[in-house]
Amino acid sequence: MIRAILTSVSAGMLLVACTPAPGADGAADTSPISAENPVSTENPINTENMSETVKVLASDEYMGRAPGTEGETKTVAYLIERFKELGLEPGGRDGKWTDPVTLKHSVVNDIRTLSFDLGETAIPLKQGLDINISSPNPREDIAMKDVPIVFVGFGASAPERDWDDYGDMDLTGKVALFLVNDPDFGVEEDDPVAGVFGGRRMTYYGRWAYKYEEAARRGAVAAFVIHETKPAGYGWNVAASSPGENYTVASKGPAKPALDLRGWLHEDMARQLLTQAGYDLDELKVAARKRDFEAFTLDDLHFNADLGLSVETVESQNVLGKITGTERPDETIMLSGHWDAYGIGIPDAQGRVVRPGANDDALGLAGIMEIARNMEARPAPERTVVFAAWTGEESGLLGSEAYAQDPIYPLETTVANFTLDILQTAGPAKDVIQVGEGQSELEEMMAAAAAKQGRTVSPEGLPENGLFYRADHFSLARRGVPVLLIMGIAGGPDLVDGGREAGIEWVAGYIANRYHNQNDAWDPDWDLRGAAQDVELFLDMTEDLANSTAWPDLKPTSEFKGLRDASADARE
Repeated sequence: MIRAILTSVSAGMLLVACTPAPGADGAADTSPISAENPVSTENPINTENMSETVKVLASDEYMGRAPGTEGETKTVAYLIERFKELGLEPGGRDGKWTDPVTLKHSVVNDIRTLSFDLGETAIPLKQGLDINISSPNPREDIAMKDVPIVFVGFGASAPERDWDDYGDMDLTGKVALFLVNDPDFGVEEDDPVAGVFGGRRMTYYGRWAYKYEEAARRGAVAAFVIHETKPAGYGWNVAASSPGENYTVASKGPAKPALDLRGWLHEDMARQLLTQAGYDLDELKVAARKRDFEAFTLDDLHFNADLGLSVETVESQNVLGKITGTERPDETIMLSGHWDAYGIGIPDAQGRVVRPGANDDALGLAGIMEIARNMEARPAPERTVVFAAWTGEESGLLGSEAYAQDPIYPLETTVANFTLDILQTAGPAKDVIQVGEGQSELEEMMAAAAAKQGRTVSPEGLPENGLFYRADHFSLARRGVPVLLIMGIAGGPDLVDGGREAGIEWVAGYIANRYHNQNDAWDPDWDLRGAAQDVELFLDMTEDLANSTAWPDLKPTSEFKGLRDASADARE
């Protein structure tokens, strides 16, 4: 999930604790949303149910819900029991509730050498302070000596944009050093690169995941991204969380190229390193924003590592339930969230070690369950509706990626995926925040569904953070499935009580105080009416699609349209 530093507002969290107000005669009020009328219709989503679900999943008993732990065992058992109570059918293979996800888990636990060398001078690196390094290609010992370092700028190879940062550089056996985000991030409007990579909105080329993948494909043995808070979208405390730890999906087929080491390099260390080597980081950033930039070796600078790792195979589980369609059961709508959180961490100032993941994403799962409860109480849909709780999201979208690599329900005939991941808890809103504008016709459907609620659609407030590429829906999106994500921290909602300013304040408070730490805990004072609005939106869209023959298409502006078009025959 994203981390965004919002410096223009205070970090305090806004909590609105009040109850829905019916009309004078006790019936649902259908007039437009306003400060005097905070709920436009009688919402079928029960906020008390949602709160109770979160209270359970975020309790200490569930130990932060880390994959492969006792916390997972308890979580999976709870989810299966709840899906049964809701009347769902098992949605996994062979009539099972779960689908196995084999993960490789490694932790760097013995650092014998970790340094950059400049000539005869060693520049030692402190794990978690100067760098956060881990291995997606785990083995018990990893050693590198005098490995050359290549500065690759933003590392984009984008022929459709007439852009190639690599030129003729061969990365085989070398370390790639990247800048974060896209070449046009933060430039002035009159800069020649402005808008080449989507302007303020991050493209996939700006994601660290793409940079690592491209470096591995080109033969690099390691890759580091220079961390900067604003272009990364989150602070060093997030980039350095769980230092040395890595989860990867165990490949079922031929393994893709993988780096031996990857990680974030702190900006201060990067500046020190480059200065001592005779370079200026700011000047390099300017040079990397030009079309004629080409990767080059940083002379006399080398990387050394001698590391011991603990490596284990973790058998984790996705949990799936379904309602089988009555007319077209082979056509699927999917609703999903992730069950995992950050498990046990170092003690905070209050001595707490459990990172409970209440909002991220127990609350999203609570919303999915409310959609299931409503759909089970209504006539069975014509198409199959699948409810998925993914593992390993916080480790890199691993549960959804494993599913997408080997789907139970063909992606060609998956109508849409709707993902809930972090919902706002500050009360009803006049709008819903759209993530990833220009992707699919689901966006117009969302606008119509929101209008029925008396709400509008607002663009995400932090498109530079690349949120579209950073939640579980993306595992399906990158394979051509139309998707929608609702996330309460994608931008400050226009709250009924306090407006946009109060919404921004809530986002800032959550990010600063709760995100990925011990404070993301269940709160009895949450006002979940705004979350319920968003859940109801997905309920309405799911029902519409599940009882129609419509196939929402991807838009020409989607980078994945060609993939969807290639499978068009399966939807005829």
